[in-house]
Amino acid sequence: MSKLHKEKRLLDINGAGNPECLKEIRREEQNRLVAVLSAASAIELVEELNELHDALIGRALKLAEIELARLGLGAPPVPYAYLLFGSGGRREQTLSSDQDSGIVYSDPEDEEDAERLAHYFRSFAAMVVDYLIKIGYPPCEGNVIASNPEWCLPIGEWERKLDSWFAEPSWENVRYLLIVADGRRVAGDAGLVERWHQRFHRDVQGHPVIARRMMENTLRHKVLVGVFGQLLKERYGENAGSLDIKYGAYIPMVNVFRLLAVQAGIAETSTIGRIRALEQADILTAKEARESMEAFDLFLKLRLLAAAKDEEGQWIGTGKLPAEKLNREWKTPLKKALKLGRKLQRQVEREMRYRFGGR
Repeated sequence: MSKLHKEKRLLDINGAGNPECLKEIRREEQNRLVAVLSAASAIELVEELNELHDALIGRALKLAEIELARLGLGAPPVPYAYLLFGSGGRREQTLSSDQDSGIVYSDPEDEEDAERLAHYFRSFAAMVVDYLIKIGYPPCEGNVIASNPEWCLPIGEWERKLDSWFAEPSWENVRYLLIVADGRRVAGDAGLVERWHQRFHRDVQGHPVIARRMMENTLRHKVLVGVFGQLLKERYGENAGSLDIKYGAYIPMVNVFRLLAVQAGIAETSTIGRIRALEQADILTAKEARESMEAFDLFLKLRLLAAAKDEEGQWIGTGKLPAEKLNREWKTPLKKALKLGRKLQRQVEREMRYRFGGR
């Protein structure tokens, strides 16, 4: 995309007065990106797509602030930050990503102040989530979303919540910690998020046994390649014959590099950023990093191709790629990439079991 087009797009977004205008901008931009998908680098395309998502979300936040002020609640009473988790936190959103979000804000002075701040930010979160639904971002099915009071908290409460998750490493708590590991600030106060990240990474280092729990959680998704190198397609139902690119290729690689990054104390949240940081830390060789980025680029492209429009023109994605969309020239590099994914999973599993025990 040219610099001129990027500047115009940003002006259009910042000038939009309601969610409907933002939805139209998103539709036009995504159609433009889809038109060049087959020929473009998926990593570069996803980067551009996520710049679009960030700008749209940022404008929705500003519109919500303006509307709350109009309704008499005033401006945000204390500094806050809006967080993205999941693919948004990793800067890997597709054409059809949902909302995985949270809010962190400054601590209240007393109990009365706590009620005042909670009222404002819960009202704010509800409005932002509603605006984003109108723009085309459905809410997270797992309720990891800013409008859930459990994910809209002052920094002190966030720190206590993180501590409690580390202290009791149940399956659910470890799942939350893995979600938090991908969290990043999309708007708001950088200092609050830095303190939030520091607490997470301090707790990681203080609870080494959590690594084994994380491994058990993250390695449950196996790559879709068989022992003889064959692609493992969906066998039953309406998706029979398709490839589960999301959970059989993309997610396993996301999980491996998240786990390696968390154990190395790397704060980067994107998968590509984690691969580069792991290479710089000499945890990955230059060859391993290059092959991993090539494989991940292919997984990103196939994941984008798995999306389709519904009857209303809205992009939706199951993560499953129909066989007819898999070009013949992609099959060989896909098998190679999947074998790499399987190798990485086994390496991580062996290392974690050696360091922390377990079956």
